[in-house]
Amino acid sequence: MGTILLIFLVLILLGALPAWPYSRNWGYAPSGIAGIIVLVLIVMLLTGRL
Repeated sequence: MGTILLIFLVLILLGALPAWPYSRNWGYAPSGIAGIIVLVLIVMLLTGRL
């Protein structure tokens, strides 16, 4: 389960990078959403619900 979550988080973080010309004007939205997901997963890990 931990390996799957790690792979999923890496894919989310790579997808949040503004690497293509059409995504440069998105601002912080994709990386902000990825950060919120990471924060929720960390809280779930610390509380033992994951």
